[in-house]
Amino acid sequence: MRSLTAFLSTVLLATALTAPAEAAPKKPAGGAADVVFKRADFTAGTGEGTVAGDGLAFAAAAGTTTYTDALGTRTWEYARWTGPERSLEFPATELIASWTADVPAGSWVQIEARARNATGLTRWYVLGRWAYGEGDIRRTSVPGQRDDDARVAVDTLVAARRISAYQLRVTLYRTPGSSVVPRVRTLGAMASHVPERESVPVSPGGGAWGTELDVPRRSQSVHAGHYPEWNGGGQAWCSPTSATMVLGYWGRWPSEEDTSWVDPSDPDPEVDYAARHTYDHAYGGAGNWPFNIAYAGRYGLDGFVTRLRTLTELERLISAGIPVITSQSFEEHELPGAGYGTNGHIMVVIGFTGDGDVIANDPSSPTNAAVRRVYPRAAFENVWLRSSSSGGIVYLIHPPGHELPATTPGLPANW
Repeated sequence: MRSLTAFLSTVLLATALTAPAEAAPKKPAGGAADVVFKRADFTAGTGEGTVAGDGLAFAAAAGTTTYTDALGTRTWEYARWTGPERSLEFPATELIASWTADVPAGSWVQIEARARNATGLTRWYVLGRWAYGEGDIRRTSVPGQRDDDARVAVDTLVAARRISAYQLRVTLYRTPGSSVVPRVRTLGAMASHVPERESVPVSPGGGAWGTELDVPRRSQSVHAGHYPEWNGGGQAWCSPTSATMVLGYWGRWPSEEDTSWVDPSDPDPEVDYAARHTYDHAYGGAGNWPFNIAYAGRYGLDGFVTRLRTLTELERLISAGIPVITSQSFEEHELPGAGYGTNGHIMVVIGFTGDGDVIANDPSSPTNAAVRRVYPRAAFENVWLRSSSSGGIVYLIHPPGHELPATTPGLPANW
């Protein structure tokens, strides 16, 4: 379960829903978030020992360095790519980078960002040190990054001064002299500004009413107490449980051989496996948003973290056959049918009823059979989009050959 910055106030639900027709292209009402998602172009920017082609790969060592963590101090050779400065369509307050990568044993990757504000360029901030396995480094975010320009909150660059542009930097590490080839397949950044608003108007239908995707059901609750070294299951595992459901939908989750180390009595070993391989050793949990995307990338899937502005936008993705992982927080009375309150929770939107209400696979349910829930559209949209919640955070995970739908006309592209 992912903690958010503030708890909640009273819901002020909005007015009646419209019919399930495609909404006219216009800026959403009610002070919706400014958001844009930009994919990195590895053929641009400056490479030091990297080669661009099928992603960004280690070609030759640009130098060596040492790195120390709980596994000890080791020497690594590295190659580096620094992306060009990317301007933004609006002054942003947050930036989240996400990636997919192939990092075999003996390699790892670090993702950094810096921003331009009214005083110039900031320093570089580390947004994640990623390895799929556990033998080379401890997969981690980097706490304690704060200055007059910004701070890093686990996986999010939070600006103290509004951002007008940004750069990304990728450093690929491998064992000196080895032939291992770490590769970042995809990289992108979502920049946003979420306005202060404690209530969100309900959005019109977006064409997916009556559509429900056949996503496997998995409960985090049945794992309570499992593997305390990875935060012990239960309420701590909503993110890897949700990611597991979406991987299962695409037919890409771990094999029986992969999960052979899991206790045989475990009902769904693929969930324990995901928690282990998304665990952030600094954050102390499996809820790091980009780490869940990177984990999905291990199975050949593409994915990224972004924000959506409305459920109307989310319906575009459901209509395209893409389930959407959402982040929200609420008190028990604010989301009828949930039966609990939370200061940060991840679930999977899998469709909409004929009346436009949200159908979700909610991993907080007590059993797999109880995971499918129907939540009132207005209540769900409010607790997901308001500024005291996540402001519309989603994970989008899909196979490379499964095309994303068109984004909302007239607005910056957020996928």
